[in-house]
Amino acid sequence: MKYIREGTLPTFYCPGCGIGTIQNLFFHAIDELGRDPKTIGVVCGIGCSGLTLSPFFKADTLHTTHGRPIAFATGLKVARPEMEVVVVSGDGDLAGIGGNHLIHAARRNIGLKVFCVNNRIYGNTGGQVAPTTPYGVKTVTTPYGNPEYQFNLAELVAAAGSCYVARWTTDQPVALLNSMKKAFRLRGFSFVEIVSQCPTQYGRRVGLENPIQFLRYFREKSVRYQPEKAEEIRKNLKEDEILVGEFIHRERKELTENLKWLIEEQGGKKE
Repeated sequence: MKYIREGTLPTFYCPGCGIGTIQNLFFHAIDELGRDPKTIGVVCGIGCSGLTLSPFFKADTLHTTHGRPIAFATGLKVARPEMEVVVVSGDGDLAGIGGNHLIHAARRNIGLKVFCVNNRIYGNTGGQVAPTTPYGVKTVTTPYGNPEYQFNLAELVAAAGSCYVARWTTDQPVALLNSMKKAFRLRGFSFVEIVSQCPTQYGRRVGLENPIQFLRYFREKSVRYQPEKAEEIRKNLKEDEILVGEFIHRERKELTENLKWLIEEQGGKKE
């Protein structure tokens, strides 16, 4: 409770929404790491998931325009490289309209901690199809079933160059908490995809209106990633199964470190 801004409770999440779990785990992560909220800058996007920490977190927060939280966060990190800059938003905001910013931030390896809440639909605006909506699922804008294939966000960001990539569901809170803490410890671009239940918009369209049933679905459909068996696991992964785990952890120089070198070492040189 010491991290929650006065007067912001109760939350406005739908009953059974996974965002409350994610919010809870985030507060546990910074508490267990001993982080001072004054050293953290949070940038949020538009949509249900953009409201995970704003206005609730008692820290400096930016609530940005749709699809632009990573762009704002990039500016903040470059201006204040000593700050721990966190981005929390949804799959539609980060991977739909904001997809280009996501890819290039990973490529640049700028030191952001990005927590993407993937509920597979545009939940806040009425249940439209999202870039993560599975093939065949009916939504407001795909009443006969989604004709497109979904983004694999973790693999997309890993291929773009992120230094840390993980995916968990809200049914794996301990693993998710550990990944959040690891993201805070690393200097480069960290991306944690959180597959979360949305009983109101997504669940009722696929027969998972009951949040407990939804969490059981996550448990049954989750397949743990094992690097030594990666090829075999991916080959046998079924369309409705969710591959969870830590996919990438590598060392690369972080963007603001490169910029500092450029300014200090090269700024005074002339051709």
